[in-house]
Amino acid sequence: MKVFAILGDRRIAHSLSPRMHNKVLQNYGVKGYYVPCRVEPGDLAQAMAGLAALNLDGANVTVPHKEAVMPFLSGLSPEAQAVGAVNTLVRADGAFWGDNTDVGGFADLLAQADCNPQGKQVVVFGAGGAARAVVLALRRQGAKVQVASRKVERAELLTRDLGGRAVSLEAGLQEASQAELLVNATSVSSPQEAPGLAKRLATLGGLKNLRLLVDINYGRPDNFWEKLTQKNQAEYLDGLFMLAAQARRSFSLWTGLNPSLGEFVEALRD
Repeated sequence: MKVFAILGDRRIAHSLSPRMHNKVLQNYGVKGYYVPCRVEPGDLAQAMAGLAALNLDGANVTVPHKEAVMPFLSGLSPEAQAVGAVNTLVRADGAFWGDNTDVGGFADLLAQADCNPQGKQVVVFGAGGAARAVVLALRRQGAKVQVASRKVERAELLTRDLGGRAVSLEAGLQEASQAELLVNATSVSSPQEAPGLAKRLATLGGLKNLRLLVDINYGRPDNFWEKLTQKNQAEYLDGLFMLAAQARRSFSLWTGLNPSLGEFVEALRD
């Protein structure tokens, strides 16, 4: 019997990952379970010791532990090192090493949408850990990336590490008129979360080059990024696709199996 887990704080109760992974495990006849584990920040060291003692077969890590977990690991993948965050723990020789499947997952998402970012103008909104994974994936594929953030110094730090050009949020919104791909890597997608940004986006039009907008968030019934896409007749993908894409890669690392992205998306929608 295999056991996998996802580590997060109290917000883990709302995670869709257990439902998704357990469905795919069932589909492939793998005897095992994927369970949510609530771990508050002060208990992370004990939790990591517990994972090893219980011989768990692998785990995901979500906020707020993606960076804090790194000192407890035996090693890091190149992606995890570059992003500075871990979302997947892989067991090897009695210990866990860390990977970041958000990088490859975002690349898979673009491929699924038949979007090749090489040479294309891209604006990424946000400069946190999620944005770092997105920018790394885009830069590896030769995109011309601008990182827009309210805190320009965070965008400057990101682009110093990974490349691209840092701009203010307002400059990023202006540059969107020339972009073929927009990515929301902030935590806000609805007027309730960011009323000022919602009003600004409502005035944004004429995005004649826009082909695809990806929002890494999901579950917002009133999503201003989706409305912007509809207004400009472009394709829209929400965070469920990103969740499925990174989960598929974690699943493959743990099991050696290689389900399609569509199978994980379907598991979320069931």
